[in-house]
Amino acid sequence: MKIVVLDADSYGKDIDLSEFSTLGEAVFFSNTEPEQVSKRINDADIVVINNVKLANGDISSAVHLKLIAFAATGMDNVDNEYCRQRGIALRNVQGYATESVAQHTFAMLFALLHQTQYYDHFIKSGQWSKSGISTHLERKFYQLGGKQWGIIGMGAIGKRVAELATAFGCHAVYYKRSGSKTVSAYQGVTLAELLSRSHIISIHAPLNRSTRNLISREELERIRNGEILINVGRGGIINEKDLAETVDTRELYAGLDVYTREPLSADNPLLQVTHKERLLLTPHMAFGAVESRNLVIAETVRNIRDFIGT
Repeated sequence: MKIVVLDADSYGKDIDLSEFSTLGEAVFFSNTEPEQVSKRINDADIVVINNVKLANGDISSAVHLKLIAFAATGMDNVDNEYCRQRGIALRNVQGYATESVAQHTFAMLFALLHQTQYYDHFIKSGQWSKSGISTHLERKFYQLGGKQWGIIGMGAIGKRVAELATAFGCHAVYYKRSGSKTVSAYQGVTLAELLSRSHIISIHAPLNRSTRNLISREELERIRNGEILINVGRGGIINEKDLAETVDTRELYAGLDVYTREPLSADNPLLQVTHKERLLLTPHMAFGAVESRNLVIAETVRNIRDFIGT
């Protein structure tokens, strides 16, 4: 078996990938641009990906391809139906990053809620030393207890965030689409109700037809001033242009770890925001605790072993 790993650096250079070499002839690429995919997977039996997109044309040219192993949970970077028609198996890893993403959700929340960057700069710039006052409370912050936390995407990560939010004294609710399964421990509400009544809103949903551009200008207008919106689900769920304009025109705070295009293009409107204190951006790293990265590689290796029967 020839195993091609297309974006090895996306797991971090500190993670050991040598186990793939015990399964067959393993070839590692640090990163792969779209125009490089076809040539690199041309003679592969198994392709391992995290964020690289595989177009149908790339897959059609890979005549030996038997398995696409996602070292991730999301499989939206491949046309799943086309692969099934071609007889190509798909395997992903569930639940490996639940704790890491939930933790990052709260890291973003507290940085925005407490305006940590502002207060850190206030001290390091020497302003506090010159003030002559023993404290400084220029930026207001609030306690979590008693606040409503609205969750979009009530899978394993959404449920974990709800548990942690409840531990802080929040009332957790979730967006329940018509006909979707009920999560008995929490209250399901409409999207309009969740947006208009929640103090914190966090997104943990996959990107699909029902979630693409789920949060655009109309939905953003429902969120009250001073509230916090966090997306650690998938880029494309929030309309980035509409969010950038909203953050600059009124007091809405937002934390994003995922984007429509990654890495961000230099002309992305999020990078042009004037009120930078209202916007916190991290580079698709919420999943990346050391423990979760080691686990996803171990589980991907296991998926390949199971597939080839070793």
